[in-house]
Parts: sequence; structure tokens; C-alpha cells
Amino acid sequence: MKPGPRLSVNLNKIALLRNSRETTIPSVVDAAITAIKAGAQGITVHPRPDLRHIRPGDVYALADLLSEAAYRKIEFNIEGNPYAGPEANGYPGFMALVAKVKPDQCTLVPDDPHQLTSDHGWNLTAESSRLQPIIERLQADDCRVSCFMDPVLEQLKLAKDLGADRIEFYTGPYAEKFGTNESKNILQEFTIAGRQALSLGLGINAGHDLNLDNLAEFCNRLPEITEVSIGHAIISEAIWSGLAETIAKYRTLLDNL
Repeated sequence: MKPGPRLSVNLNKIALLRNSRETTIPSVVDAAITAIKAGAQGITVHPRPDLRHIRPGDVYALADLLSEAAYRKIEFNIEGNPYAGPEANGYPGFMALVAKVKPDQCTLVPDDPHQLTSDHGWNLTAESSRLQPIIERLQADDCRVSCFMDPVLEQLKLAKDLGADRIEFYTGPYAEKFGTNESKNILQEFTIAGRQALSLGLGINAGHDLNLDNLAEFCNRLPEITEVSIGHAIISEAIWSGLAETIAKYRTLLDNL
């Protein structure tokens, strides 16, 4: 039987909670260990220039953790805008951070520093010439490159032309309309786009507002998804059920697709 999508747990909200006080609690590293023991197959972070949640120190600490023998099979995925440069607050710039850590996967996201959260994929028509050397540089460091994308066929073709290894579908629109009549049309767009991505030889990841209610339907329509990255929903559910139990629920769901 084909294995279900791998689960990568985004730890941004753990860091956001910690940053609300001048403290080290809750520990991002401890959260990663708990997540892995509960079944997470990957750890995702999205460090932003304003240090609103994940900080460079967290990235380095997680890289050290995942280099240990017990955790070497756990994938480290760093998301962010590759154009984000260094800041006076200690943010070294996205590409500098990634170059130092050399994660397994780098997910390039076109987020603006002032956005509350990521809310759209790349327009590669305008960005291809600028992104291509970035992708080549990451791949030279043995980093798999995924581009955060909307389900737009011509944009997926450009992602392949740039040399991206995977795309991550921005699933916010699907999650927002889940359970409505509109969701069927949105899901069909993703299904068609998924077929296009596969025909181009692109791997498929997915993420943004996926949860225990909407995850199965999405993955069943795109059974070739390799990985889902989930953070907000997991941490929110963990308030009621606990982090380990919540992650175990997601793994059970994905394993039984």
C-alpha cells in the first residue's frame, strides 16, 4: 500500500507563545522532540525578518537537534522569502540563514514582511530571472527546493522551468471555503493543477489552514501529495488535546488515507 503524505509540523506558533514573555518557555526544541516522538516526520519553521515567532537561534538549535543520530531521518524544512535581507534586530537574511543551516528542504514563499501570514503563491512570470540563481544556489548545497504556488497551470510550468524540485500548494482558499458549494470548484482546480505538476515531474507538498476536518478530502483528491506542513491547526487543537495526542491524530489520519 502506498504510504500517505508525510507530516511536517510547523513550530512557529510555539515560538509566538514563547515570545509573548521574556522567557524560554515553551521551548521550541522540546516541542520538536515531542512532535517527533508523536509521529511527525518533519519539522517546519518560517523565520520572518521581524522575529515575530521563530528566531535565528531557534533555527540553529533545531538544526543541531536534527543532526543527532536519533533524528537524522527527520526532515528539516525552512520556509521564507529568499529576498529578505539582514535586519538590525539580528535577523541575518533568509539566504544567509539557510546557507548556514543547510536544511533538507527550503520552501520559497513570496510573503511581504507586513503580511499577517502567507496568503498567495509566486507570480513566476515576474520573478523567474531573479529566482533561478537562488534555486541553483540552494540545490548546490543539496537542499531540495519547493516553491509556494497557487493552482495556476502556467505558473506551475514556470516553476518546472526554473528547476524547482517541488511545489507547495497554498491551500488557504480551499480551507476557507471548505464545506460550501464553492469548495468543490476550488478542489477541482487543485486536482487539475496537481495532475499538471505531476506531468511536469514536480513533487507536490501542501499547506496552510489544513486541519483534521478538511485534510482527508484534499489528500484523497490529490493522492500523490508527498508532504503536508501544518502548524496553526495542530497547535490550536493541542490546547485542548495536548501536542502529542494531536499529532498522533494527524498521523493516523494520513496513514489511513
